[in-house]
Amino acid sequence: MGRILRGLAGGGQLRVVAADTGDVVEEARRRHGLSPTATAALGRAMTGALLLAQLLLKTPKERITLRIEGTGPLGGLVAEADAAGNVRGYVRNPRAEVPLREDGKLNVGELLGAGVLRVDRSLPNGEVYTSTVPLVSGEIAEDLAHYLWQSEQIPSAVLLGVRVKGEGEVEVAGGVAIQVMPDTPEEVLSRLEANLAGLSGITPLLREGLEAALERLLAGLGFERTDLKALGYPLNEIPARFRCRCNREKALEALVFFTPEEREDMIVKDGGAEVVCHWCGEVYRFSPEEIRSLVAEVRCPDCGTLWLYPKADGTLFRIEGDTCRCGRKVEIPSEKRARA
Repeated sequence: MGRILRGLAGGGQLRVVAADTGDVVEEARRRHGLSPTATAALGRAMTGALLLAQLLLKTPKERITLRIEGTGPLGGLVAEADAAGNVRGYVRNPRAEVPLREDGKLNVGELLGAGVLRVDRSLPNGEVYTSTVPLVSGEIAEDLAHYLWQSEQIPSAVLLGVRVKGEGEVEVAGGVAIQVMPDTPEEVLSRLEANLAGLSGITPLLREGLEAALERLLAGLGFERTDLKALGYPLNEIPARFRCRCNREKALEALVFFTPEEREDMIVKDGGAEVVCHWCGEVYRFSPEEIRSLVAEVRCPDCGTLWLYPKADGTLFRIEGDTCRCGRKVEIPSEKRARA
């Protein structure tokens, strides 16, 4: 399990969040069968999502999602995190790989290519706020710092690192985000800039441990850890874990988006159905009886959009609004409308 530390430095002028995500990224690598460079790309994105969740989210029920669409062979990636330290993610082409950079490091920028970073903030009421910025380098840390400045007007330093070994297993992974408060004195900024300029990267520091990395990064700036015990974290740190929100009930509900004819074809050809969660790779298998239980549905006669269908917990989902996406008026039969 990983961990997240929070604190202040520079006399309270610098807000600091740090994360050790080695175990988290290794689980993602194992679940998705990632190549070494894909591991680095997704690991950086998941770590970055955890850091941004601490910086930007206001309530425990909010989530932040990073989506990177690029022209490189990876095809893009998605990482989602909340303030409680839960994170998940996936890439489109998990085995994609490119040659190492000239300095011998994994070339995440080339694997992603040119493109955009989209950041979604999901609120408890269902609203989603989205910001999109072009990728600066594709190395992810620099791109997140650019996003914080362009979309949030927050001057920030973001450092992310993933080191693999052997057959691609994760040796170390983590990151640090430092947010500069308004009216920060020049001497604080100068010291921070000097500390950052003297680094060859965050990964070597992470091999010494998260606390040691922070000590080097914030030398002379008086880092003080936030007391998280009052928030229910007895170890004074937030656990970070790979945790997906999928379950068997949601997987069964996903089958309702196939037509009854398509579901019957699954039964005839395969003797059932198999649903694989793209977030975590979990496999759910369903019997013919379970598949045939999904019968009380109503679709648009014109475009096939689902208007009404049963959820696994016994409740019914009904499309919002009175108009289908194709423009047709939504008409639910009276006997089914009463249940909805």
